[in-house]
Amino acid sequence: MSYLDRIRACNAHRPENFRPFAVASRQVGWIRHAFARSLERFPRVFTVTDSRVSLADDLLTFKSRTDALDEVVRGLVEEGRIARYLGERYPVTADGREQALLLLDRAAAPHFGIRAFGQHLNGYVRRDGATLMWVARRALNKWNFPGKLDNLVAGGLPYALSLNENLRKECREEASIPAALVDRARPVGAVSYCLETDAGLKPDTMYCYDLELPVDFEPRAGDGEVEGFELLALERVAELVRETEEFKMNCDLVVIDFLIRHGFIGPHEPGYLELVRGLRRRPQPARGTRGD
Repeated sequence: MSYLDRIRACNAHRPENFRPFAVASRQVGWIRHAFARSLERFPRVFTVTDSRVSLADDLLTFKSRTDALDEVVRGLVEEGRIARYLGERYPVTADGREQALLLLDRAAAPHFGIRAFGQHLNGYVRRDGATLMWVARRALNKWNFPGKLDNLVAGGLPYALSLNENLRKECREEASIPAALVDRARPVGAVSYCLETDAGLKPDTMYCYDLELPVDFEPRAGDGEVEGFELLALERVAELVRETEEFKMNCDLVVIDFLIRHGFIGPHEPGYLELVRGLRRRPQPARGTRGD
């Protein structure tokens, strides 16, 4: 196995399986063909053709679009076509989250192939000249990736909260990190990937942060989503990413980014430039697919 294998695994998708999803003539996502056909029975909300799905032209406002799509999603959850309703709304956008055209429940995001945003924080310690990283073990009752290793703090970024507000909230809930310490976290860029799943397509972007923690700090689980935490030598973290599937898939990318930025993975690494490029993939299938 290799670091490149982890990046490729997070970007596995077949563009021909999807058609574009558009709102106000702007492409905002990708919808699997079978799911597109299930939307044909909502002609007041969608215009469905063989090449694309568009939100109805007479849905002109942020609120009317949000309400119409939310009603459809709730119905599809009741029918079992969408697994659950989470009550956490994500922006639907062709650009950044600030240019949202409407909101969509988080659980429905991959079904419509919209860009989803999250925040991942690397918590690390320097001790006796060595770097150690805190990693979380996901709760065994989590509905996705139960029991997998995770970054110290990681979570989705709902529309209603700013980046700073959400980072504080996630750090408090998941690891009991006080706000004064969270505010010392350093934003270090973003990682993106595009993964086909059973639900649809995940063209996701993760804002990344580094936080050097005091040697005597110990995270504590606060919201039941984490089984516990481990403080591991960076060499061991790298080995787990490279040689095992212990980490949740997208967390592999965040760790690889950390390893590159901190010089643990250097230009001598086979495929180094592909590694660097692969962490920031175009957040949708390549052009030339059905519907272009």
